[in-house]
Amino acid sequence: MKARVRTAYGVYLVDVAADEVLGLDADAAMPEPEGDRIGLPGVVASSAAGSTVVAVVSRRPPLVVSYDAGRTWQETGGGLPEGRAVAIAADDPDLMLFAGRNRLFVSRDGGRFWQARTLELPEIDAVAWI
Repeated sequence: MKARVRTAYGVYLVDVAADEVLGLDADAAMPEPEGDRIGLPGVVASSAAGSTVVAVVSRRPPLVVSYDAGRTWQETGGGLPEGRAVAIAADDPDLMLFAGRNRLFVSRDGGRFWQARTLELPEIDAVAWI
């Protein structure tokens, strides 16, 4: 499980499963985070794969998830910090990556439960699975 994480110092390549940084590319480009393309108030970032859509919102809890392409929404992430970015794996919508200010969190069950990674990074503003 590898991801690109854009920070204040550049884009890090991170092995999320091993909880380690594989490298830094200060000049790497990443797509801008998707903002409020889903029409909910307070959306910071969002990601979608198939009919699963997840959005970081500027309130507590910091995430809302839809499993039916945005028709209905559920709050999730009650123990997570304020969010900065989120990504869903294109080939596995149950695999999600959430970024707080300096730390990553992973969910393998569609956003129901989250596991903190111990790795700390400079201030994060975007994430993407690769």
